[in-house]
Amino acid sequence: MEGLNITDEMLSPNSVSRQLNDQIALAKAFVVIAKESNNLQFAWELSAQIRSSQILLSNAATRRVPLTIRETETAIRDTALILYQAQQLHYDSATMIMRLKAKIQTLEEQMSSVSEKSSKYGQIAAEEVPKSLYCLGILLTSEWFRSPNIQRKIKDRKQIEMKLKDNNLYHFCVFSDNILATSVVVNSTSMNSKNPDKIVFHLVTDEINYAAMKAWFSINSFRGVAVEVQKFEDFTWLNASYVPVLKQLQDTDTQSYYFSGNSDDGRTPIKFRNPKYLSMLNHLRFYIPEVFPALKKVVFLDDDVVVQKDLSDLFSIDLKDNVNGAVETCMETFHRYHKYLNYSHPLIKAHFDPDACGWAFGMNVFDLVQWRKRNVTGIYHYWQERNIDRTLWKLGTLPPGLLTFYGLTEPLDASWHILGLGYTTVDPHLIEKGAVLHYNGNSKPWLKIGMEKYKPLWEKYVDYGHPLLQRCNFH
Repeated sequence: MEGLNITDEMLSPNSVSRQLNDQIALAKAFVVIAKESNNLQFAWELSAQIRSSQILLSNAATRRVPLTIRETETAIRDTALILYQAQQLHYDSATMIMRLKAKIQTLEEQMSSVSEKSSKYGQIAAEEVPKSLYCLGILLTSEWFRSPNIQRKIKDRKQIEMKLKDNNLYHFCVFSDNILATSVVVNSTSMNSKNPDKIVFHLVTDEINYAAMKAWFSINSFRGVAVEVQKFEDFTWLNASYVPVLKQLQDTDTQSYYFSGNSDDGRTPIKFRNPKYLSMLNHLRFYIPEVFPALKKVVFLDDDVVVQKDLSDLFSIDLKDNVNGAVETCMETFHRYHKYLNYSHPLIKAHFDPDACGWAFGMNVFDLVQWRKRNVTGIYHYWQERNIDRTLWKLGTLPPGLLTFYGLTEPLDASWHILGLGYTTVDPHLIEKGAVLHYNGNSKPWLKIGMEKYKPLWEKYVDYGHPLLQRCNFH
């Protein structure tokens, strides 16, 4: 007897084996859908019918005789019936596609919600002051008012007074209310300097942290580095009639936008509504010539940087009559002007190239002679006054900086300023060669949410054995 050719059987339009096999394939798909819909009873019934049909096909292959209509009639009828039931349960492909689309949309909405919450909680965590930092501020303030010797030490530092205005020295400025972060900036700069005795740090803080900051830099020494501490409240010229940001703080809409937390139905991301962007410590970088009237050149450092190379060569760089020396960040389109500014506004569109290269605050060389000559602070005022309704830009000090120093910025070698250690992965080779490492982003190294792999680069400049740090549980 000639053997059964299964391939011919399955390709034949009149073959009952082919009909049975097609039913099995469709039933298997419905089993998956039934389980997805949590209809386990119906999935079991489908599976049982599939097994019965498979047994018939197996027997035919074993005996090498094609199936007849008579012996498959019951199986085909029962399978057709259960497949019809599946269609009644809306298990047909068109309905399933619609259901899957709806499920995908639901999942995307859930993912968007979770992402938004994650961003919001991350922002809140980044803005919180750790208990240990708060403790350090309290202890230092108490120490300042309780120990006249510390205050007397400040008054007796006549040699430092002479250094503060000496333009033959290397002058750095930091504007911060974070004592430990500022200490790391000063310590890391001094530890990596070839001539620390030629370094002068000008620190500006607020009234709340003034006593604590002065106490810390009085009781600690940094290899001969001269340190001056001021508070911006003492700058009499810093008032609402001169400073647009202070004037804007008196505006009701501005106060509502940054402090009420309930305007515009939450359409604006929380990072845009952070009140720190109106902090004078944040905007003081636009008033450096007024803060230090005797200085000709200064290097500005943010408090979330760590220095790992000697920075003295920065002071001999030729800025070619420009005001600002900065590292450009336009290796990708993300960091060009159009990303930071609103080019639908006619003022922005008319004055600035959207593909102009962005640059970074955090490590900048400022020629204060050229700054005064070109009235750069006046340029900043012009743009800040036109952004009272936040239509030119929304976030921070970099956008007004890009406008203010447009055409006045000299690009520096990229190795001077390595960015991204507070939010992304950075090439280890860049870190190794970098002079200044910047923890820009929410994951600051002094916070629990800081990126663990980059914390050691910062923590090596913290003396965790210091009695005050141990009392405040720094570890």
